[in-house]
Amino acid sequence: MSILRGLAATVTAAALLVTAGCGSGSRTPTLVPPSSTGSPAPGAASPSGPAAPPARPHVAGKGWTSDDLPVFHPAPAPERVIPAPKDGRVEYVLRVPTNQKVAFLTIDDGFLKHPEAPKLLAAAHVPVTLFLTTDAIRDDPGYFRPLIEAGAVVEAHTISHPQMRGMSYAAQKHQICGSADELGHWYTRRPVLFRPPFGEKDDTTLRAAKDCGMRAAFMWKETVDKGKVRYQGEHRVQPGDVILMHFRKAFVQDFLAALRAMHKAGLTPALLEDYVR
Repeated sequence: MSILRGLAATVTAAALLVTAGCGSGSRTPTLVPPSSTGSPAPGAASPSGPAAPPARPHVAGKGWTSDDLPVFHPAPAPERVIPAPKDGRVEYVLRVPTNQKVAFLTIDDGFLKHPEAPKLLAAAHVPVTLFLTTDAIRDDPGYFRPLIEAGAVVEAHTISHPQMRGMSYAAQKHQICGSADELGHWYTRRPVLFRPPFGEKDDTTLRAAKDCGMRAAFMWKETVDKGKVRYQGEHRVQPGDVILMHFRKAFVQDFLAALRAMHKAGLTPALLEDYVR
């Protein structure tokens, strides 16, 4: 009889162990496989570094899969380091003044609506800023809504993409305010950041941007085209760098090249808007 009681207790304990090991389905898996060498469990912090980044489900598109996407650790808590407009003009930023290991991916224009962009951005799960030209997107503003749902933020890039430098104050204000108003109408959020076409500006541009409610204007430190990253000075993405790419035929290659350049530099993509006061 005592043997039967002991056997029942053993079976009950085993059942409890199995039950305790069953998840509720809400636990996030990680890319680090279980180790047979006594290493920390997947996702657990170890004495040598932070927790492993979470895994992504396998996704495939035309010319890419989720295996092509670098995996980044979470970005640090952002710093509001870009000053608010002063002296009647906005700040013109080439590199965000932070020592955090972050960089910022921005995508311009919107003339070409690449069919892979929404799915690729959703699979990458990284923040990006879209500087959209309203004349370029008015044929299909709905194309950009899935990108916004995937974490992109829309900002202003003028109505018709002119060279701003040398234009009158009224003309520049029309280009900036008009684009911001229309983008706000389409996407319910009015832009607060601005990029002048071709990166060209003058003092009038920065005053008009401020008067249109912009908080800052942005240049860039790296450009990406046809899958190749082009650097200004250093041949490596630096903390705080703003990277520029466009909605072009090589969108997939450019997007992957930008992310790989950040990852190679030990940086994590962060949201530009989070660093502006």
